[in-house]
Amino acid sequence: MTLRNRFTVLFVVFAVVITAIGGWLTLGGASRSLEEQMEDGLVNVAELVAPRFEEVWDAIGWVRPGDEAGDSYVYYRQILLDLVDDGYVEAADVFRWAPGDREATVLLTTRANVSIGQPAYWVVPWLDDEVRRAHEWESTTTRLEGDHKWGFVRLGDPARVAGEDKGTFLGVWIPADYLDPLNNILLRIVVLSLTAAALAALIGWRLAGGIVARLETLSRAALRIQRGWMDRPVRLDGQDELGRLARAMERMRTGIQRRDEQLRRMLSQVAHEIRNPLGGLELFAAEAQETDEPEERRRILSRVRKEVMGLNGIIDEFLGFARPGRTEPELHDVRVPVEEATSLVGAEYRKDGDSLQVDFGPGPLYAIADPLQVKRAVLNLLRNAFQAGERVWVKGRMVHGEVRISVQDDGPGIDPQLHDRIFEPFVGNKAQGAGLGLAIVKQLAEANGGRVVLEEPASEGNGEGGGGAEFHLYFNSPEDLPAGGGSVASKRESSTR
Repeated sequence: MTLRNRFTVLFVVFAVVITAIGGWLTLGGASRSLEEQMEDGLVNVAELVAPRFEEVWDAIGWVRPGDEAGDSYVYYRQILLDLVDDGYVEAADVFRWAPGDREATVLLTTRANVSIGQPAYWVVPWLDDEVRRAHEWESTTTRLEGDHKWGFVRLGDPARVAGEDKGTFLGVWIPADYLDPLNNILLRIVVLSLTAAALAALIGWRLAGGIVARLETLSRAALRIQRGWMDRPVRLDGQDELGRLARAMERMRTGIQRRDEQLRRMLSQVAHEIRNPLGGLELFAAEAQETDEPEERRRILSRVRKEVMGLNGIIDEFLGFARPGRTEPELHDVRVPVEEATSLVGAEYRKDGDSLQVDFGPGPLYAIADPLQVKRAVLNLLRNAFQAGERVWVKGRMVHGEVRISVQDDGPGIDPQLHDRIFEPFVGNKAQGAGLGLAIVKQLAEANGGRVVLEEPASEGNGEGGGGAEFHLYFNSPEDLPAGGGSVASKRESSTR
């Protein structure tokens, strides 16, 4: 079942259930109320007529078969007939009955062809319950029988007949005409339910149509992204959940597009960076093949080796960016990996203490990071610094609960137009390398929960800095460690307890 059909069915079922429950409760309440009014009417009619028989109840109680032509019988029967003619009741009877009897005896009745003394078979179902309660001087009504109800009241003076077991009763029988308006209400409820179902179906169809159309737009956009068609943006208006999903998909599209562009640039850069050394290797191989002098051949092979080493360096740089390796953070003093990095760069670029100055303050700097990746990140920053200038300053400080490692050079600095993109792959203005150094630094810093920031603007030369590019590398430091003192081993040991 489609989503639109599900919405429509759900709305229709909801509307029908609500209207049905509401109608059932309304109909039940109206039925109970009308039935109570009818019962009150029955009792009122019976009690209103009963006093007219009180003065002669003895005479009524002792009528015998054959008295139907007598004046008293005709007179009192006419009282009952007037109730029928006036529309109060449909039938009325006066009968005698004693508890334990299985039938009652007719005294007066509005029914044709029924004489005095005949069994009142029509009241038999009510003798043991309703008529018994009326015998105890309690006006009663029966439950609904088909579409009619009975009302019973005992005639006579309770004080005078308290010792008698057999009593005289007036029974009135009226139709339950209140069912007619209930049937009308039921019909209206059914019509209302059908109307509500139709409206719910229309609303559900229209509402689901709008949602489904927006979902189809997102589905088509997802298929375009899956097929690599990234040029068309994902556009869907609205501030609802689907609108937020569309904006998230647009960010995903632009991110994939940016990564694809970086991958294409990487492949192009890899081909370019490898082609140049290979061209040199081909030229040197041809020269070595043509020369017969051992000294010249050694010189050529030395240059071939140098080109191969440069080619390996480029490949290592690309692999380092594509596969940064597993990060294993641990609590350590960052001075150790930074000093290792400065020693390597000093030997690599043959720099002395004046060209490379390191300042970490008086105490240790504890951070939670992978020492090897800290060393690698600082090593890339130092190499970039020495490629840009002649002097480099390295500082380590605790700043706002974080360990900050600063690397600054005295070079020309970073082109302002590149500040926002300097940490992207292949962005830079250096003639050497593949342009991945700062991207690798950013990757390593974020893998360890830190960050790298280009200072804007760079510090002016003040005897400590060189006025060139300045980068800050931040790592997290535990809050419960003292500001300084103690060894790395002791801190590490205490943290594992």
